[in-house]
Amino acid sequence: MSGRPAVALGAGTGAATGRVPWQLLVPAAFAVALLVLPLTGLLVRAPWSTLPARLTDPEVGQALRLSLLTATASMVVCLLLGVPLAWLLARASFPGRRVLRAMVTVPLVLPPVVGGVALLAAFGRTGVAGGWLDDTLGLRLPFTTLGVVVAQSFVAMPFLVLAVEGALRSADARYDDLAATFGASRWQTFCRVTLPLAAPGVLSGAVLAWARALGEFGATITFNGSYPGTTRTMPLAIYAARNTDFEAAILLSLVLLVVSVAILALLRERWMAGPVS
Repeated sequence: MSGRPAVALGAGTGAATGRVPWQLLVPAAFAVALLVLPLTGLLVRAPWSTLPARLTDPEVGQALRLSLLTATASMVVCLLLGVPLAWLLARASFPGRRVLRAMVTVPLVLPPVVGGVALLAAFGRTGVAGGWLDDTLGLRLPFTTLGVVVAQSFVAMPFLVLAVEGALRSADARYDDLAATFGASRWQTFCRVTLPLAAPGVLSGAVLAWARALGEFGATITFNGSYPGTTRTMPLAIYAARNTDFEAAILLSLVLLVVSVAILALLRERWMAGPVS
């Protein structure tokens, strides 16, 4: 009696993993086409013959350097601010923690232009904090390179916080308790025990934050405009070139595509590896 359900389950599983129903295969094929055809279009339309000359174009190099600089600076900001925030969400207990976690995830679903308007409302010259920064420190964020870093950090930090929080929750908290029994302070425990255990999550979160900052467009152009050498990053340069030099726009898009593929390759072992049978 006890063996019959197992036999039936095995037979059902074999049937389910046999021929793929066309009702699933057809929409799956359309999904693949929707995802692959735009990338194929970039490769087909790319100006391969003029690629070396275009890559050495001063405007392309300027936008690329600015993007790499600001994305790296944003990643550092996300690490310095986001890792402590992730620890609070994962290990500390305080009133309003669920509300705080919800607020952290808002930039993930917020339309980028709305994020830019929100940044202006907060850090513009007449903003909630912008007026104080201007009057007290003489610091103006909009339409500056520092403002680009702020906008990129705003949209990229949730990726790092969620990745690190997940890593901290999966790490065994008993190691922290064990370190405390040996007289380690909370700070020493965090630096020598908690952070090393969560290092893979911190690394993947940092890479994701860097990639998100590199591709940021909406909040950046709304908060900072598009000024060559100051705020015109790669996505903004692509948008500017779209109407005047479409081949240049394709080239810049290819550069970001290569970066995206490299990011996926770095995260492949953590996210894309299938289960071991």
